[in-house]
Amino acid sequence: MRKTLLLKLAALVACLYRLIPYRLRETLIFGQFILESRVDDPASALKRLFMLQDRLDLVINERAVAYGNGEHPKHRLMAYHDFFVDRISPGSTVLDIGCGYGAVARSIAQRVRGVEVTGIDLDQPRLSQAIAAENPANLKFVLGDVLKDLPSDHWDVVVLSNILEHIDQRVDFLMNVISRTDAGKLLVRVPLFERHWHNPLRAELGVNYFSDPTHYIEHTFKQFEDEISAAGLKPVEVVLRWGEIWADCRP
Repeated sequence: MRKTLLLKLAALVACLYRLIPYRLRETLIFGQFILESRVDDPASALKRLFMLQDRLDLVINERAVAYGNGEHPKHRLMAYHDFFVDRISPGSTVLDIGCGYGAVARSIAQRVRGVEVTGIDLDQPRLSQAIAAENPANLKFVLGDVLKDLPSDHWDVVVLSNILEHIDQRVDFLMNVISRTDAGKLLVRVPLFERHWHNPLRAELGVNYFSDPTHYIEHTFKQFEDEISAAGLKPVEVVLRWGEIWADCRP
């Protein structure tokens, strides 16, 4: 509610703000960044600038979703759905854990012949958005906390797209997923710590380097390998793309 009110207020103020020529607005904003960077020592200035960058990223993502008519354009531009779709055999049963508003699950259901896809998520508003979309008959969504309510059934493939980083006890979680789903393949996608030199600098300065405040980790490649191995999984294919790790893992 608060976020909605703030966005409405911003839209109202913007009606007046746009009367200022863009070049002048740009100069004023850039000038503020320069001034902010010269307050205190370089380390303190960098901390504040990184925090401002995080806020800017929030605004960019909000505008990106609006530009994409409710779906973030990263789905289209990064084409990461293809990684999942191309590695799922026709006729498979698929469980998409933490499916959100269902974009990946929907792609799989629409593009892989004969599959049956189930998406599960704890976030009721996002799941309602998934259910309300134009979904094929071979796709269903269920509400559930995968840390407590993971369905005990057989699936051929489990999809974990940007999920592991949100979980504290990841090795235990993966072992539970393998045990309860009996899946022969886990398709995993996580953000990579080594995606930008900003991340180790942020860590050195004691500034948040997570791309989402609900993350417990953003893996180095070695951390990812170690956790996958500790869970009894073997990565048979690993792709490093768009600052992320995409992996096909097998028990």
